[in-house]
Order: sequence, then C-alpha cells, then structure tokens
Amino acid sequence: MKIASKNTLWTKNFATIIIATTFGAIGNIAGSFAMSFLVYEETKSTLAAAVTIALKVIPGFIIPLVISPIMDRLPRKPFLVVCDAAASVVYIIAGLWLREHDFQYIYYLLFSLVIASLGSFDELSYNSIYPKLIPEGMEEKGYSVTSMLYPVLTSVMMPLSAVLYKKIGVANILIAQGGLCLLASVTESRIRIKEEVREGTRFSIKQWWGDIKESAAYLKNERGILNLSVYSSINNGMSMGYESIMVAFFSSMPGFTISMYSFFTVVEMIGRTVGGVLMYKKPIKSEKKYAHAMFVHFFYDIMDTVLLWLPYPLMLINRTVCGFLGIQSATMRYAAVQKYIPESMRARVNAFNSMLFLIVSAVLSLFFGWLGEKVDLRAVLTITGSICIIACLLSLVRRKDAVKVVYSAEGRNEN
Repeated sequence: MKIASKNTLWTKNFATIIIATTFGAIGNIAGSFAMSFLVYEETKSTLAAAVTIALKVIPGFIIPLVISPIMDRLPRKPFLVVCDAAASVVYIIAGLWLREHDFQYIYYLLFSLVIASLGSFDELSYNSIYPKLIPEGMEEKGYSVTSMLYPVLTSVMMPLSAVLYKKIGVANILIAQGGLCLLASVTESRIRIKEEVREGTRFSIKQWWGDIKESAAYLKNERGILNLSVYSSINNGMSMGYESIMVAFFSSMPGFTISMYSFFTVVEMIGRTVGGVLMYKKPIKSEKKYAHAMFVHFFYDIMDTVLLWLPYPLMLINRTVCGFLGIQSATMRYAAVQKYIPESMRARVNAFNSMLFLIVSAVLSLFFGWLGEKVDLRAVLTITGSICIIACLLSLVRRKDAVKVVYSAEGRNEN
C-alpha cells in the first residue's frame, strides 16, 4: 500500500488504521458467518438466534453510557489497542474450547456477552479516534475508503467462509479470528497521534452526570443530528433484526442453500464497492446530498419490501443496485455527522448513537425472531421495509431543514 506525501489522504496514520481495520474485518466476517449458521443448525430457531443479537443491548447500553464521558477526556488509542488484544484472547479460548466440547447454547450466550462488551469499547474508541486520522478536508474520501473496505473483503471472504465452515469448522475459524485481532492490536499500537488529556480525568459521579447532561443538551438543540441518529438506528436495527430471518430463509426454503446466501451477500458488496469508488473519485456536491440521500433511503426500503418475493437472479440484481446506492448515502451521512460533532463531544454523541442502535436492534431482533416462527419469512422482510419508509418520513422528511444543515455544513468540530 503506497503512503503518499503531505496533503494527501494516505498519511502514515491513516494507512495504519486501514491495515488494522482490514485484519479485524477479515476475522469478523468469517467468524460471524460461521457462528450464525452454527447457532441456527444447532437450535433450528430464528428466536434463539435473535436472542444473541438482543443480548448485546446490555453491554451496548451500559458501557457507552459509563465510559463515553471518560473517553472524551482521555486518549482513545489505548482503549483501541487493549480491546483488540483482549478480544484476541477470548476468541482463541472459545475456539480451543469448541474443539473439545459440543455446542452449548448457554455458553454461546455468555461468549456473545463478553464479545459484545469488548466490541462496545472498541467501536466507541474507533469511531472517536478515526476522524482525527483523516487529513483536514478529506473526510468524505476517508469514510469512502472504510465504506469500501468491508464490501471488498466481504466479496472475497463470504464464499471462502462458506468453504471454511465445512472444511475446518467453527472452532478453527474462531482461533484464526483471534490471531487476526492480535495483529490488529499490534498494528494500532503503531499509530502516532497527539491526544490531549482534558481537565477532570479523575472519575466522579458529579462530573460524569454533568457530561451526560451536556451531551443531552447538545442533541436537544441539534435536531438534525438527533433525527439522523434516530433514523439510522431504526434502519440499521431493521437490518440487524432480519439477519436471523435471512439465515433461516436460505437454510430452510426449498431451492435455496447456504452457498446461495453467501453469493447473495457478495453481489451487494460488489455494488457497494463500485458505489464507494465513485464516491471517492467524485463526491456529491453539498447542496445535492440531502436529495440524493432521500432518494436512496426510499429506494432501498422499497427494494427490501419485495426482496424475498423475487426469483433468485432478480434478488441478486436487487442487492447489487441497493449496495451501489446505499454506500453513497451511508458515506455522506457518516462523514457529515462526524465532522459536524465537536471533537470534545464525539465519544458521547457516538455513544448515544451506539446505544440507540443496540436498543432498537434488540427489540427488533426479538420481534422478528418471534414473527419468523409465526408467519411467512418473506412477509417479515416486507414488514421491515414498510416500517423503514414510515421512519424516514417521520424523521428525515419531517425535519428536512435541520437535517439539510448537517449535510451541507462545512462542519462545526471546534473544541
């Protein structure tokens, strides 16, 4: 990977975080794929799979709520490095245990709880430090790179994961994932960045509560940020919620297989990659971002409502087009929001987004897991798309003026 000179996106720090992200993403794709199908094969229940997603709400709510005010006063790099190292140990232990024992659902729930706890730390620290590693004025290009990274790796890893799942088993995949987490941790330790220790780093309930109230007041006044957070949580929560439905559909519906599901995901990632490259080369003008985002949201949600009713070839086309458009909308939104939020409040606002997403995901995962055992799996996905359309109307369209400010502003990331 070429590291360009001054005044370019590819500084040493940016290249380092991208390499570390690559290691982590490869392991996460393979591990998540394997565990999703293992849980369904062992339990034969969409609700059992959904419970593991809902379980994440416990650490996902408590940890950001407690830690984010502290993280806004301390360097974020140590959190990032330690979390990946700890995750490495957990994955390796889980893989070694699974080699010698049969799958037990209760232990899997415990494993999921520990990983979700570490993931909450990791996500919060990553989202808070990443904007500081992007050179000024190149935010959209920087987020385009990370937006493309996961699709590219997924298009390679999903088919490979299906093969590895059958050939080497879940235990060995988890051990390999632990090794990749360790590589990510070592790589992140090489980031060189000056992070200020802000006043009041010693923990006190009074100070913590003051920081929470400050962030709440910020969100109350910034209706654009608040409504983007609400819609994103509902939209992403829907996607997380119907994940167990997709696994069940491709595992149980006559004429469909696990391999078909892996390629089903690949085409969406290919679409996202092409869309991300276009976004990297030619960013959308500020005055057009809101209109483009609204078009994508409605188009994507409508495509979700009809997805599982289509013949398989049309499903592939559906996801390819949605991937192409969706990545552009996601990149615009995330770059705009992260630049708009003051750096001194970034961890707290990101914590709010994370907590809201997990709460919505937990509720929807349980709801769709239960619904998937009562009605046609295709109808479940139609319901999700319809709910997302309503959510978009009530949040992004109803609060159009406030949301447009976030998309069009040059940023207000002062300390």
